[in-house]
Amino acid sequence: MDDTHVVDTAANDALPAALTDGYRSIISALGEDLEREGLARTPERAARALHFLTSGYRISVEDAIGSGVFESESDEMIMVRRIELYSLCEHHLLPFIGQCHVAYIPNGKILGLSKIPRLVDLFSRRLQIQERLTTQIAQSVMEAVDARGVGVVIEASHLCVMMRGVEKQHSEMKTSCMLGLFRSSESTRAEFLRLLE
Repeated sequence: MDDTHVVDTAANDALPAALTDGYRSIISALGEDLEREGLARTPERAARALHFLTSGYRISVEDAIGSGVFESESDEMIMVRRIELYSLCEHHLLPFIGQCHVAYIPNGKILGLSKIPRLVDLFSRRLQIQERLTTQIAQSVMEAVDARGVGVVIEASHLCVMMRGVEKQHSEMKTSCMLGLFRSSESTRAEFLRLLE
């Protein structure tokens, strides 16, 4: 497929030439021929891919949420489960892939349903470690609606563990961040974790 006219819709800025030049240098350093047919446009393709996969640097929380905060009398737990997550490990620039589960208890305001996955994408499309990603998502939801509590759990497989190093194909990392009632109330935390089963 010819991708000459593919537009990176996740970011409004131009592809930095330094990214393409960097991939040219890396491929050359591997001893490959940048003139051969299969690699002729690879530096640009790879640069566009990395530009997209790190688009979270160029989007603010305010942009991701927009006008998606609404007044509500609801005071029960709201949960969005199994949000697909794709990120890049900041140590090896290899992907980690998994699911994110987010719950919060409103305090007069709720988020539009699509806004939580947007926040997950915002922070996962950066160079990350899973621990920090989990906390950033939780804090952004907490601040967006002044929630009474937020719980976030991420389960992910890391290609840096699977493809290199210890080469463990079936390992999975699980992280959590509990804020407000999810930290202080054992029953709230237990309800959240039970709903994840």
